[in-house]
Amino acid sequence: MKPIYLDYNATTPIDPRVAQAMIPYVNDHFGNPSSGHVLGVTTKKAVENARSQVAGLLRCEFEEVVFTSGGSEADNLAIKGAAFARRERGNHIITTNIEPPAVLGACAFLEKTGFRVTYLPVDKHGWLAPATLRQALTDETILVSIMMANNEVGTILPVKELCAIARARGVLFHTDAVQAAGKIPVDVNELGVDLLSISGHKFHAPKGVGALYVREGVEIEPLIHGGKQETGLRAGTENVAGIVGLGKAAELALQGLRSADGMRMLRDRLETGVRELVPDAVLNGHPDKRLPNTLNMTLPELRGESVVVALDQHGIALSSGSACKSGSPKPTHVLIAMGKTEEDAHCSVRFSLSRYNTPRDIDATVAALGRMIEAMETTVRFLPCK
Repeated sequence: MKPIYLDYNATTPIDPRVAQAMIPYVNDHFGNPSSGHVLGVTTKKAVENARSQVAGLLRCEFEEVVFTSGGSEADNLAIKGAAFARRERGNHIITTNIEPPAVLGACAFLEKTGFRVTYLPVDKHGWLAPATLRQALTDETILVSIMMANNEVGTILPVKELCAIARARGVLFHTDAVQAAGKIPVDVNELGVDLLSISGHKFHAPKGVGALYVREGVEIEPLIHGGKQETGLRAGTENVAGIVGLGKAAELALQGLRSADGMRMLRDRLETGVRELVPDAVLNGHPDKRLPNTLNMTLPELRGESVVVALDQHGIALSSGSACKSGSPKPTHVLIAMGKTEEDAHCSVRFSLSRYNTPRDIDATVAALGRMIEAMETTVRFLPCK
């Protein structure tokens, strides 16, 4: 049986059409985009075409797209770059306690260099009330960084409203849209954001490429110094094949937004099936304001990591709310920030779908979960997390 992949929030396979678009720039068109000869001009045009394709996905001008090595670099460039560029205006940064590691790591680094960071709490659904941000702003605040959609539970945060509050005070606003891009519309002008990060491997582009939207007129300091690539914000010879792949994936993602209702129906079908097997299962994340592909649930007394291992033996890939796979005995920070106990967090699993999934995948997953509970209940419930 072909494996069933339900871990698309972790990474996605490269779309065959994306791979096909990349091949010429792996084999024949190898020129440096900074070179003036035909080979260089060819790759330069490919990079700029990809920039326009990404701009189409984000609804921005192509000059506002800066290519990076992925979402982590884009987050770091946005947060550190904005902080360093505006440090004479203040030293206060605001984020939330459910951000991805790249955002939290960048903020932690800045704290070591003299910046002050406020980590806003979220409610039990992983949602942030705009009033919470308004109360946290000070005259020293120079940057707010709040994710568009959470990777663990799928909660969509009110970025448009949050951004309006920040910009009314003259504060820059960055959002990590790594999980949102390709799943829900991302329009930087409607949102009003100044900086926005995406990562290619989250929407069927290759790993190792991403982008940062930088609103025209917004100044940030580069992290990588050297050449003048990417308008001086990201030195280094471009990853042409990866950038071409990102551009094609962005074009396809924009078209694929029409499949959101189908993903939502499959997600809800999966939730119904899980609840029939585990009646006391608890949904983690906002019941309505949630990505159409994401289902995170606590299955009481069923160790999440053990469920992952057991279903993997049935050819089904998903993830858990436990950090055991990384060698940590602690669960993910997101569920704890939402008020879950460590036990509840350890008993959580995340299913994340894509347009590639089918009703047959969902039914097979529910059937496998049922067989697992029936045949391995004792082992699954009490397998320790090491």
